Amino acid sequence: MPGRPKDLDPSASPRAMIGAELRHARENAGLSQAELGEPLFVSGSFIGQLEAGTRRLHLEYAVQIDEILGTNGFFARNCKALAKSKYPDHFAEAAEAEAIATAIREYAPLLIPGLLQTDGYARAMFRGGRPTTTEDTIDDLVATRLERARLLDDPTTPLLWAILDEAVLRRKVGSAPVMAEALRHITGLARRHRIIVQVLPFTAGAHMAMEGPLKLMTFEDAPPLAYLQGLGTGRLEDDPASVAHHDLTFHLLGASALSAQESLALVDSVAEDYAHVEQP
Repeated sequence: MPGRPKDLDPSASPRAMIGAELRHARENAGLSQAELGEPLFVSGSFIGQLEAGTRRLHLEYAVQIDEILGTNGFFARNCKALAKSKYPDHFAEAAEAEAIATAIREYAPLLIPGLLQTDGYARAMFRGGRPTTTEDTIDDLVATRLERARLLDDPTTPLLWAILDEAVLRRKVGSAPVMAEALRHITGLARRHRIIVQVLPFTAGAHMAMEGPLKLMTFEDAPPLAYLQGLGTGRLEDDPASVAHHDLTFHLLGASALSAQESLALVDSVAEDYAHVEQP
């Protein structure tokens, strides 16, 4: 029987660490991923995603895993620590997966994606959605959003490919100068070859993602995930058929969108329009 594992420090790559401990404990118990998943009524691939750190271990599974592997409550204890997140419950697991993804592809129908937002844009967006919230809370939300965006400080990973609906450019979030800065931030990243950006113009008409945003994430050693978000809700999907359908949706959006060069020209043009708006 494996010795009692040391409790993890949840501040240091928590899901990757607990995933590594899960793999270690499972292998010491002589179980395959499928064999561990069977009494939990989950697939072996789901256990693999837990071990790779692309899925969060929830308490109901942690308690059963401790019983099966004889790990003295280790996974239940650390699961409670991992559940503490600075992100909303419906987005926390997706944000954690995003942080270890090798590629992120996102369709944004209404807002600039969080990873591409500037301080001014994020502040105006949060204030618009929370008109009675204190300024300190808004500051915390903005800081968390900008911290997420530091994923792009790495020069190559993750690959980020964003398809923006034309509505994202036209909807003024905050003031005209805020929009000009936000759009120039996007074109700057694109021109530095850090991201790929396309614009889906209004003239494209109806398409497969008219019901909402879509985020696809791929990983080095785990199956891809899709994240679908609604008003105050979000769902992370790993079913291969569903992910394949969403992957097709994204590629069809890309086929209907403007080319990268045409997209940059349009974003530049709209940014210039905002920059020349006279302020009261």
